[in-house]
Amino acid sequence: MEFNYNQRMDIRYGHHELIDVNKIIADCADKWFNQTLTKVNNSVVRIGIVEGEYHWHKHDEDDEFFFVLSGKLFIDLEDKTVELNPNEGMTVSKGVMHKTRAPQKTVMLMVETDTIDPIGKLK
Repeated sequence: MEFNYNQRMDIRYGHHELIDVNKIIADCADKWFNQTLTKVNNSVVRIGIVEGEYHWHKHDEDDEFFFVLSGKLFIDLEDKTVELNPNEGMTVSKGVMHKTRAPQKTVMLMVETDTIDPIGKLK
């Protein structure tokens, strides 16, 4: 299956480097963009600049944390939908089918293991 996501899994910043989120946002022209910012022990911190919908998927071995900086993110689970506004976050447990969607341009941080496959296992 083909997806129109710009997902950069390379670690863009090393330790002790300034991470300028405003510049990353200003430079982003994609509707669905993820960039790994830095590695913290066995986890990574990613920025997501998104508008539209991701696909239904799950991660069998990895929890996934979402934290909204601006905009609005909906996380659809099989039994409910959670709405995240700026300065709100939520962790999706491993093995839980989910889909994220943003009705407007939304900037979020994600924290997950450095081995996670963002595409996940499809529904």
